[in-house]
Amino acid sequence: MRFAPDTEESLLFVVTLCNTDPSASRSGADEVATVGQLKELLDRYPFTGRIDHDEAELRDVHRTRALLRHVWTLDRDDAVVAVNKILRDAKALPHLVRHDSQDWHMHATEPGSPLGERIRVEAALALIDVIRMDEMDRLRICAADDCAGLLLDLSRNGLKRFCSVRCGNRMNMIAFRERRADR
Repeated sequence: MRFAPDTEESLLFVVTLCNTDPSASRSGADEVATVGQLKELLDRYPFTGRIDHDEAELRDVHRTRALLRHVWTLDRDDAVVAVNKILRDAKALPHLVRHDSQDWHMHATEPGSPLGERIRVEAALALIDVIRMDEMDRLRICAADDCAGLLLDLSRNGLKRFCSVRCGNRMNMIAFRERRADR
């Protein structure tokens, strides 16, 4: 499955952000519990515009993470309602921009808008593409028994089941041991 590059980038960021939640993180802890941890996460992704590096921003990003995690699990029609609300609440006005090494892509907030709002709106813009292409089934929760990680299935056949090789290997080993025990 191929989405536009900025759509893929936004969706992959949503997966990364949401998988920092204690329910989905590898450590079982909130991996964005501090302003410093949020800064480390943002250093890996090209977010332009205002970043306050304070507790209020961190709380807003936590709310954003919970909202996006919820939207990820919705069916197509319910996702439309959620995406429209995100855009309406932000008074989003899509416009094309080109900056840094990125070619023309869409933004819908001003650079001075709060980080959480920009994350929500960028995710909503990416979700618009997913919804319009009728590809909501590419947004999944990991199939591992003990994992709640999000995954974005960009594979050609659309059969990706696990959020990581680690989860896939663990579940394959469990299945192997069960088959072996049945013999």
